Amino acid sequence: MTETLDKTRRQRAEQLPLALSHDAAIGREDLLVAEPVSAAVAMIDAWPHWNAPVVILTGPAGCGKTHLANVWREKAGAEIIQPKAGAEAATIAAAGPVLFEDADRVAFDDNELFHVINSVRENGHSLLVTARLWPMSWPVTLPDLRSRLKAATVVEIGEPDEDLLGQVIIKLFADRQLHIDDRIVAYIVARMERSMQAAQGVVERLDHLALARGTRITRNLAAEVLESFSTDDAED
Repeated sequence: MTETLDKTRRQRAEQLPLALSHDAAIGREDLLVAEPVSAAVAMIDAWPHWNAPVVILTGPAGCGKTHLANVWREKAGAEIIQPKAGAEAATIAAAGPVLFEDADRVAFDDNELFHVINSVRENGHSLLVTARLWPMSWPVTLPDLRSRLKAATVVEIGEPDEDLLGQVIIKLFADRQLHIDDRIVAYIVARMERSMQAAQGVVERLDHLALARGTRITRNLAAEVLESFSTDDAED
């Protein structure tokens, strides 16, 4: 009876929403440079000596596009824009570098983005765009805009390898002021889905469980979390 009661209490504690937050380290010194992201990092470092005024970073969710965009925005003093009617995005682009994030997921006006690119080109400024998909997959209907996008420099961030995933997991825990044993990191990386999004999910769930149970992060806890992800996938 006592064991059942303890289990119930533990399950309830684990289901409590956490009102805690953490600050991710997003400076240039916090970039994790490995093969899948090296070309994108090199492009950010090369500014303002870009070969084209428009650069588009593409890659899956959680691959580091936002981190890179923030590093570039700070370096270039860029303004964030939304190319929509009435947003004056082209006017902002005439005054200096601009950043447009999640282009394939945020609705934009073809004509407005076309004018932004023209403004950047005419005034010698730069436009950085982030997206999950290559620009030729975006729902663009304006031929002139499609032509402009074809002329842009596209840099793809590849799927993470084991080395990068390990670095990411260590960084995500460090952002939470937590240290994790390298052997546990290796155990997780060898058994998890190969994606940045999965790494974020594993770390978040491990942190949640460890806090709920008042315990440190162990290999057994990691195994439990990884098993829970397998169960979620099976139910989907």
